[in-house]
Amino acid sequence: MDSRKLNSKLSSHHRAIIFDFDGVLADSEVLSNTVIAEIVTELGVPTTVDDAYRTFMGKRLSEVIETIEAVTGRKLPPDFTDAYQLRTFEAFRARLTPVGGAREFLEKFLGIWRKVPRCIASSSSPERLALSLEVLNMTPLFEGRVFSASNVARGKPHPDIFLHAAEQLGFAPADCIVIEDSVGGVTAGHAAGATVIGFTAAGHIQPGHDVKLRKAGADHVVASFAELDRVIRPLLGVDS
Repeated sequence: MDSRKLNSKLSSHHRAIIFDFDGVLADSEVLSNTVIAEIVTELGVPTTVDDAYRTFMGKRLSEVIETIEAVTGRKLPPDFTDAYQLRTFEAFRARLTPVGGAREFLEKFLGIWRKVPRCIASSSSPERLALSLEVLNMTPLFEGRVFSASNVARGKPHPDIFLHAAEQLGFAPADCIVIEDSVGGVTAGHAAGATVIGFTAAGHIQPGHDVKLRKAGADHVVASFAELDRVIRPLLGVDS
């Protein structure tokens, strides 16, 4: 990080918040990786949910499909992507829930959000994001400010999605706080020059994940939205 970015992070309050979605607002990783594990197993390669976390989590849709082909050693049919998404969407419609405390956090600080621009920057496809936000009744909270890594050149751990999100909000990345649950996402946020808060409240988080997030460059790591509240207020310059 150059000295100008460092000085900005240290000397001024932050002005915008960029939320990752899966594993931060939506407790979706267990569901989506269960679907992937089932599909890959059906294709002849026994795969557990933990295997799916290690191999597929945090990837863009196109990268997930490429990785499934690499793992199974076969070219998938043209309609596979649609069938895979349909199966995931069915699971989300039936069982998707927010991460504990997410809705309360957002609703509690609606007054703050009017002053602090916020957005979502996710590896998920635009279609999956739209469905998930609808299921969770969060669409109005982020209308017009939902950005997918499908629409940038490179996915996480590259910084492209966060650079794009900051630009769309009208701020320098150093003025933004990124909230991320994955190592790749933390790496991407750090590379973009943002202040990164690692988040470990979702159902897929394993022991020791906080250490991995810190090693990836997280400036702070929190295990709940209550902790996030305590950390983020001083960064934003918001009074209790």
